[in-house]
Amino acid sequence: MAESDDEQSPQDQFQELIRQLFGGSGAEIDPEQLARLSGMGIDPAMMQTVMQHLQGAFAAGDESGSGISWDMAARQALHIANQDGLGISAGERTDLDQAFALATLWLSEATTISDLSSPPRTLTRGAWVEATLPVWQELAEPVATSISDALTAALQEQAPEEMQALVQGAGRLMRTVGGSLFASQLGHVVGNLSKEVVSGGDVGIPLLPAGEAAILPQNFADFGRDLEIPQDQLALYIATRELAHARLFRHARWLRLHVLSQITDFARGIHVDTDALEELATRFDPSEPDELRRALESGALLPTRSDAQNAALTRLENLLATIEGWVDVVTEDATSRLPSAARIAEAVRRRRAVGGPAEQALGSLVGLELRPRRMREAAAMWRAVTDAVGASGRDALWDYPDLMPAAEDIDDPGALVARLQARSRGEEPVRDEMDDALERLLAGEDPGQPPADAEPEDPRPV
Repeated sequence: MAESDDEQSPQDQFQELIRQLFGGSGAEIDPEQLARLSGMGIDPAMMQTVMQHLQGAFAAGDESGSGISWDMAARQALHIANQDGLGISAGERTDLDQAFALATLWLSEATTISDLSSPPRTLTRGAWVEATLPVWQELAEPVATSISDALTAALQEQAPEEMQALVQGAGRLMRTVGGSLFASQLGHVVGNLSKEVVSGGDVGIPLLPAGEAAILPQNFADFGRDLEIPQDQLALYIATRELAHARLFRHARWLRLHVLSQITDFARGIHVDTDALEELATRFDPSEPDELRRALESGALLPTRSDAQNAALTRLENLLATIEGWVDVVTEDATSRLPSAARIAEAVRRRRAVGGPAEQALGSLVGLELRPRRMREAAAMWRAVTDAVGASGRDALWDYPDLMPAAEDIDDPGALVARLQARSRGEEPVRDEMDDALERLLAGEDPGQPPADAEPEDPRPV
């Protein structure tokens, strides 16, 4: 006959809870049963919440095998995005199609980068979520993994010595709970972001596949509501900017991978603050599950950035500013016929600099702000380049990765302009030590040795 709960040892009771979890019986976790584990040094409140999340995560499953239920993120995001149930009216679609058509003509006069191969689209909020969620998943996975690892370590520390083997055996599911919590929060943030973004390139990173452009009519209407600018002018400006962004990423096919790689490199350096996680666990109230959600969304579990991460963030900000600056200049030239172009441009810059609530929440969730801080300086560089060598010379800098302007070019556009002007006159650029070393390497010589025709140094002391 089976032992009653009172006759079972605490270890047996803990094992029984784990069996319930693995068995997928769906039974509710009994708070009194957990309370009896207090003699083992296990916080019943934390264990109740963890076990409930583990049961839910186990029931939801994880087809990817990564311990992170991205289906949960998609469901959460789509639930929020589709709450209003509004579609796109025929009038909205026609107006934006006409704006895209005229913007295409204007852009052809302002840039030598060719037109898109596929027509731009109008997207509902839900369609935007479905189109962009794979990129959000790629960017967020390193942080989600870090949270899963931290939760696993915290649970192992709380379990008594004799239960370590059992806890380690449940490692995959314990990773799942952290991943599921994070995926749920990511879905919440992306769903709310779908109510803010106006176009495919609005966030500044290539969320849509290269060469695709789109506008979200629902959010476009919200963006222009208080600007007191004619709707047709707003549509033309936003369509032009979106097409310029999409054209650039279609032309420079290496650029999308370059941006996403820098973001994921930054994210891989993030490690959850285990002290903050343990502190949260000690005061966690199961009747207030929103506290855990707020901790994730506020960034409280992410430690201060390291020097290496700060350096990576600076590189990423310079890259995003270089892209946004080019888009700004090309859009300005293409929309010079619009009477309200300057006012719209300033509204767009101000909106990008501040960011909306969901974008700020995303920054807290993954520890990364996607707003370029040097956009005005980068735009000034591209304007100087355009004035000096024209649109063709400017756009040629996107032909290969090693031609793209660097951070020092944003600091000193004059040096970049001088190099481009010299090249346009057919002058050879001034050689430096790197050029000499590369030439010796290609010639099969030791790049560390001086050239054969170099003057020997005088060995006599000075």
